[in-house]
Amino acid sequence: MHKFEELKIWQKAMDITEKCYKASENFPKEERYGLTSQLRRSAVSIPSNISEGAGRNTKGEFKQFLGIANGSCYELLTQLYLSTRLNLIKEENVRPIINEVLEITKMNFSLQRSLNT
Repeated sequence: MHKFEELKIWQKAMDITEKCYKASENFPKEERYGLTSQLRRSAVSIPSNISEGAGRNTKGEFKQFLGIANGSCYELLTQLYLSTRLNLIKEENVRPIINEVLEITKMNFSLQRSLNT
């Protein structure tokens, strides 16, 4: 349906995912299967669902996967906030990522609206 690699939202989501991997590199080893894994999986879920939706046959299916991607954005935000509360990452290091995730949610809603026409 769409060439997902050309979608600005997918490109930005990939950038966020890369930043989340780097931001969580120094989390404690005991978090490897906990918060580190969960944070990374929710980050990966965002561009993954965007690309999967773009490959579907109808606008309705695409919108459904964009909705899932949006849910993953909010899941990621929670994990980023928790990471700062647990002092695993400094607020000033995570704030730019949070701002980018919030930008992705706005882009997502706009893209979903455009699929209604």
